[in-house]
Amino acid sequence: MLAVALTATSFWVANTSLLWPPGIALGLVVLAIAQMGVHLVFFLHITTGPENANNVLALAFGILIVMLVVGGSLLIMANLKHEHDAIA
Repeated sequence: MLAVALTATSFWVANTSLLWPPGIALGLVVLAIAQMGVHLVFFLHITTGPENANNVLALAFGILIVMLVVGGSLLIMANLKHEHDAIA
């Protein structure tokens, strides 16, 4: 129920005009992080117990790889845009 509530709140935040427009992105990021936490604990059963050490390490490694791919892609795109602007 918590995951459904967070999802419904995210849709509400994205479609409302009651919030300060620059704060909508921050609100969505906070709700997304909260929803990831709910999924990790209640669906994947990731806890901080000693029996879950391998699961936590695998999750951390996966997050590292995703961040490297996304960060590298953004760096490449920024570099291409900078070169494109310099040529034009």
